[in-house]
Amino acid sequence: MCPEDPALRPLLVVDGANVVGSVPDGWWRDRRGAAERLRDRLAATGGPADGPYPGPYEIVLVVEGRARGVASVPGVRVEEAPGSGDDLIAELARSAAGRPCLVVTADRELRRRVEEEGARCTGPRGLPPAPAP
Repeated sequence: MCPEDPALRPLLVVDGANVVGSVPDGWWRDRRGAAERLRDRLAATGGPADGPYPGPYEIVLVVEGRARGVASVPGVRVEEAPGSGDDLIAELARSAAGRPCLVVTADRELRRRVEEEGARCTGPRGLPPAPAP
């Protein structure tokens, strides 16, 4: 694989609502801000260091509802789900074009759907913590 070309990197799809909701840190007061913090954490860490595929990853953060409006940054493409975030995540896994795909979610039904598409899954704890300031 050629890590310089994002189209050849393993695809990391992050269920923003599920990952943000896995930590009771007041995210519900500012869903967009919580999604931005997750996006920045992904950009800083590059995804799981010990995942099933060697990095670097092409990272896609899927947001929905009141978390919409989060901009992409270098290293993380943000996709706004027009409806269900789960449906967009399943579509991204389906269209991974045969390359390795890892989905980060704890949602059992979503895990089942993306695994049927050939993706692998890890839970929110599979992501590295935010780097120390």
